[in-house]
Amino acid sequence: MKDFNKIVKYLWKKWWKILFKKDIFEIVDPEHKKEYTSFVNKLIYRLKSQWCIISLKSGVYIVPDSQDMKLNSVDLIEKYYMKLLKKYITHFVWSQYYISGIKSLELHMKDYSIPEKIYVINKELNKKIFVWNYEIHFKTLTWKYQWKSIPLYRKFSRFTREIIYDDITLKISCLELALLESALVSDSYEGINVGLLVKAIKKYKTVLDHDTFREIGKYKYNMSCNRLKEISRTLDTSLYHLFLEIIKQNGGCFVGEGLRGI
Repeated sequence: MKDFNKIVKYLWKKWWKILFKKDIFEIVDPEHKKEYTSFVNKLIYRLKSQWCIISLKSGVYIVPDSQDMKLNSVDLIEKYYMKLLKKYITHFVWSQYYISGIKSLELHMKDYSIPEKIYVINKELNKKIFVWNYEIHFKTLTWKYQWKSIPLYRKFSRFTREIIYDDITLKISCLELALLESALVSDSYEGINVGLLVKAIKKYKTVLDHDTFREIGKYKYNMSCNRLKEISRTLDTSLYHLFLEIIKQNGGCFVGEGLRGI
């Protein structure tokens, strides 16, 4: 398709949609022939100049509605962040992923704010993407056992659930895994969000699955169990003893260790 007006009509059927440059290329030439590269670049420039598309970042565009044209670049990113996140996930790892860590726990707590960093656990890809001041980290997960690094995605992908927000379906860590991940220091410049852990334990302590904690604890998160043990000491004695049991069974050092980083 090379006719500009036909391309515009096609795009207007995709309101609220996020497009990568390759998507626009496929409209012009599904085979992505090199001879059309210059044409596509000129087409994108023309589409932008006529407000048929708006650039979110290099190579990423939205087909705007009338309200989008009134928004600045920061507000546009915030409006379309979740759609862009799902677009990147689908593009790079399709359905083989789950969102982990603090953001996963926040989503369980119905907090849909945009995080400075979000972690997407998957089978093979380690990649960092910047979207304005936000970072999307695609990460693999391994377990050190007998001097070997054993991939954990297949084992931990069982401990996930789906949520729907703004018509977007996302896979996130289950509540138990999210708690363990959130009790781990993922960034040397950030501490543990104890307040979030306390709120989550208080809210969900009666529905947390102890066997799920035991199963995950076989492979990883000994330090997290230490921290959750200390946090749950005054919140729920059954959880306190559960984490103590997991630590002992998996060879962890549990005396006082859980206080580190809190």
